[in-house]
Amino acid sequence: MKLFVVFITIVLLTACTQRPPKLTAIKGEQLGITSDLSPNDSIENFVAPYRSRINSVLDSVLAYAPNAIVRTDGTLNSSEGNLMADILYQQAQPIFSLRSGHEIDFVMLNYGGIRNVISAGNVTSRTAFEVMPFENYIVVLELPGKAVREMISYLIASNRPQPISGMQIILNKEGSLQSVNIQGKPFDENKTYYVGTIDYLLQGGGNMDFLQDNKSVTELDYLLRNAMIDYFKKVDTLEAKVDDRFIQIKQP
Repeated sequence: MKLFVVFITIVLLTACTQRPPKLTAIKGEQLGITSDLSPNDSIENFVAPYRSRINSVLDSVLAYAPNAIVRTDGTLNSSEGNLMADILYQQAQPIFSLRSGHEIDFVMLNYGGIRNVISAGNVTSRTAFEVMPFENYIVVLELPGKAVREMISYLIASNRPQPISGMQIILNKEGSLQSVNIQGKPFDENKTYYVGTIDYLLQGGGNMDFLQDNKSVTELDYLLRNAMIDYFKKVDTLEAKVDDRFIQIKQP
């Protein structure tokens, strides 16, 4: 018995000292998922009822757009950007007020986050997914006036119609800042403002570093896309246009 134990021990020690074969190369092949692939009937039959249900929900009509709403129909503000910012403001306001006891002063989103037009005709849940395909959650930031001043400079320098709501920016004919009003009152750099936006921008998207200078963050647990769908359900007809929320004076 002792000899057997000694034998097993020697075998195990020998095995442990042997080095495993070295990995010399890794090879891979990209397999494209294209229309050339033949469908699998069993998988198709399994997925069919779920696909049908999802399509029925996504394609249910929620509202109507008499005209196409796009992000490119204005220089400093656009019909689609204005609508998106207004939707966030209207849908997030009551939730934020209930949770914090404060009111949202204004909203800022990013031009690049709008990924499709709202075509003229029926507006559906699928429309919201096409315009806002990202899982962007609404947050409200408590920003000091200095950070808001940096935001205003960013908006002016961006040369794109970044979506805003609750704020008016007026440039003079030379393109320099003439005035800023928030909720109809002149901007006060000594005040703190509550700004509605999305977590993507707070986390560094769009290079909006000034958002990191916030005093507090209130998470609403509310997707911007869901806010759009809820808004669509409340209205019969979508109204959106280029207006005077961000303009440049052409005449002295």
